[in-house]
Amino acid sequence: MPSILSVSGIEKRYASGLAALSGVDLEVARGEIFALLGPNGAGKTTLISIICGTVNMTAGTVTVGGRDIQHDYRAARAAIGLVPQEIAVDIFSNVQDTVRFSRGLAGKPPNPAYVEQLLRDLSLWEKRTSRIIELSGGMKRRVMIAKALSHEPELLFLDEPTAGVDVNLRRDMWALVRKLREKGVTIVLTTHYIEEAEEMADRVGVIDKGRILLVEDTAALMRKFGKRRLKLALPQPLPAIPPELAGWSLALEEEGRQLVYSFDAKSEDTGIPSLLQRLGEIGIAFQDLESERSSLEDIFVSLVGRS
Repeated sequence: MPSILSVSGIEKRYASGLAALSGVDLEVARGEIFALLGPNGAGKTTLISIICGTVNMTAGTVTVGGRDIQHDYRAARAAIGLVPQEIAVDIFSNVQDTVRFSRGLAGKPPNPAYVEQLLRDLSLWEKRTSRIIELSGGMKRRVMIAKALSHEPELLFLDEPTAGVDVNLRRDMWALVRKLREKGVTIVLTTHYIEEAEEMADRVGVIDKGRILLVEDTAALMRKFGKRRLKLALPQPLPAIPPELAGWSLALEEEGRQLVYSFDAKSEDTGIPSLLQRLGEIGIAFQDLESERSSLEDIFVSLVGRS
């Protein structure tokens, strides 16, 4: 698929000498859901702000749909919708007027049918005449999404969109994200809910200390870096791992009542048969066993820890 977003050599340095971003390159394909993950201060919001034109970059180029954000600013910005972390709206305006105003501000002609459908999709239609100040935090977050979508952007940035949102609203929002992707909108999101990125994103990028550590298909990332764990429930707790088991990557959990073996699922020899045989030879029984794979969060923590 062709790229809708192309970032090349982005640098952001402040007068103090602090480098917020260093040589960032990124391509986002049209129609995909891309998750950008990183710890606080990694550079996620700075990168998004540069792309959206609210922060100036020190060096580099950014194009959106082939339009340079510096030389063709208006056209590039018109293709972008942004839902920032902070809720920034006129709290005394009502919901419908807020969304209509945002659409007009982007230079789009009035389209009452589109605005109504947008508000219905976000479960805001019943609140359309309510003032923003009267809404809950979750509903205010929905209004921010409606504002960002009011001008029908091709590329939507969601910067921690479900922060402070309850489980039901979060589920509704992700249903909306899927609908938007079906309509051809490209989604770039940052989130602290890594399980959401694992479930929703086609690809994942990990950023830390202003640098992109990797960009990978979510499924391929799980295969490449994911580990599996075999958990054995023991009838009697072990005070320590016996020296006879030194050849395996083992750990004790649940106060010694669970023996955990970590292994590479891609390896031809996982070591499980020989481990189970050895346990029998040294007289360690188990009541139950189960296996689990590492989560995207485990991989993320591991990658950031290496950087």
